[in-house]
Amino acid sequence: MNIWETITGSDLTTEYKAFEVRAQALPADHRAAWEQIKAHLAPYGDFTGRNLLPILDGALGLLEETAAQGQSVDEVLGDDLAGFCSALAGGEGRRTYRDRWREQLNRNVAKKLERLGG
Repeated sequence: MNIWETITGSDLTTEYKAFEVRAQALPADHRAAWEQIKAHLAPYGDFTGRNLLPILDGALGLLEETAAQGQSVDEVLGDDLAGFCSALAGGEGRRTYRDRWREQLNRNVAKKLERLGG
């Protein structure tokens, strides 16, 4: 990966498209689970989403393997897909990008209020 690919994010686009090609080969219920996994993991991504690529690759690999073995999505992932994704991302209570942005906003507002009051 060169610096231009990193700056533009074209390496991410290429990898993401490869994930989608792999996902198209899955049975319908596994593809639906893949879409839900992506949606549940998105809040755990950093600004670029680069930190999620290994997690998404592992989740897709799990879906591919279980589809090849004939297992259903419910057998593998269980009923709590959001909890499964949270565990993949590092566990319950892990800060998401929304949490980080909220904290930054609160700090900035507090600084502005201090300047106005002092």
